[in-house]
This record gives sequence, C-alpha cells and structure tokens, in this order.
Amino acid sequence: MRILLIEDDDRIAKPLAEDLRHQHYVVDLAYDGIEGWICSQGVTYDLILLDLMLPKLDGITLCQKLRSSHYKGFVLMLTARDTTTDKVIGLDAGADDYLVKPFELEELSARIRALSRRPVELQQQSFLCGKLELNPALHTVTYAGTPLNLTPKEYLILECFIRNPSQVFSRSMLLDKLWELDKVSGENTIKTHITNLRHKLKAAGSKEEAIQTVYGVGYRFVQDSL
Repeated sequence: MRILLIEDDDRIAKPLAEDLRHQHYVVDLAYDGIEGWICSQGVTYDLILLDLMLPKLDGITLCQKLRSSHYKGFVLMLTARDTTTDKVIGLDAGADDYLVKPFELEELSARIRALSRRPVELQQQSFLCGKLELNPALHTVTYAGTPLNLTPKEYLILECFIRNPSQVFSRSMLLDKLWELDKVSGENTIKTHITNLRHKLKAAGSKEEAIQTVYGVGYRFVQDSL
C-alpha cells in the first residue's frame, strides 16, 4: 500500500512515517495542502492521511478537491478537533475515517487495516496461488506451509503481482508504486529485487519462474507455475 501523509508538524510527521515504513508501507510526506495536492496528482496513492489544519490549503478543502478530481483511494483525516460537527464536516467532505489527536500508533495501524479491507476485492484475509499464500494483514508469505524470508521490497513486489495477476508491470511502474518520492532508485534496483524474489520462490519449490519477463515491456505474475 502506498500512503501520502500530509502533516505540517514535523515532530508528528517523521516518526509516524517511519513507523508506517516499518510496517512495509510506502510513505511519502507533504507538509502543506498545496504540496499534498501536487503529490496526489503525480502519484496514485491507496491512502491519504490528511491533517485537518494545514497551511496554504486546509484539509477539508483539499479533501473536497481530491474527491472532485475523482481520487478513488481512502482518506483518513487526522485532527485535534473532537466535536461531532467537525467529524461530520470531515466525512461530508469525502473522508472515509476520522482519527482524533493524540492517538496511539496501534490504533492508526488498525484503522488503516480496516480501510484496506473495505473493497470487495481486498476482503479476503489471504491470497492463495497454488501452494503460495500471502497474508496482507500479517505481511507474511508461505510456500507449501514454509515461511519465505522476504525483504520489505520483495514482499511489496510480490503483493503487487498477486493482487494484479494478469497485469504486466514495467520497471518504472513498480518504482512509482513501491519507492518514496524522496528516495533515488534506478530501474536496475527493480531488476535486482525481481531476481532475488525468483530465486527465493524457486528455492521454496516453485517449478518454473513465477515472475515472467515480458521482453521490452516488464514483468507478469504466472500463477500456474506455483
């Protein structure tokens, strides 16, 4: 899952982003409403964590602007305001959920997991592809019951393929989905992760390459090889 955190208080933003990255989420940071809007137009985010009180463009206006531009991802609003009126305004603006500051990181994580289960296609607890099982809630992967020791990026690449089994992903598409805006990574990084992931799947018992190279285009996940 790729997340945009729009929060102007650096003391909140950086520790929160770091905690979410430890949970294998890809997190970009914006510190005001205008910057957040620009980020949202350049990258497809699954979730936007949106502070209500932002400089340059407030959270309510930004949320309305996002929905007017047909943003289909989730918006979880973060605010110190705890009145029913404020919550109603936020939800009416297009937010999917509302969390009052200060909050525990565990509660935020639970809210994110709950949101991620809302679409019909994400309601299942785990994805089964032959002998391979991926559990998004636990961030675990097993093959024939044996855990696979994947790096965070290997896990995210595999999850991306499993959620979209018929789609061909170019290296640039995977970079856009899985790397933060402030991190410099080339397309060769994707090639290295794909190679390592293939080796681990083969070592676990996969008979053929589960990740197929579509020459001149990118990569595709082949479920039948599992």
